[in-house]
Amino acid sequence: MLKQKLVKQRGKLSLSKLFSTLNVGDKVALVRDLSFKTSFPVRMQGRTGTIVEKRGEGYVVGFYDGKNIKRITAKKINLKKLSN
Repeated sequence: MLKQKLVKQRGKLSLSKLFSTLNVGDKVALVRDLSFKTSFPVRMQGRTGTIVEKRGEGYVVGFYDGKNIKRITAKKINLKKLSN
């Protein structure tokens, strides 16, 4: 479980990550960014899914939990785009 950033990256905000574009249907991984104090469920760390829709500044990500499809709303900072 991640609790802190590396010394050289502490307090930094990646502008390329902030201004990246995500579209509906993209594959993403849920990765918590430790620079921001957000209410991110720790048990969702590392899950992969697809973007279902965009809601305001956040994105709805759908992923499988066993046979069930679950959805979570996350900000762009906490999403890592995966290559197809």
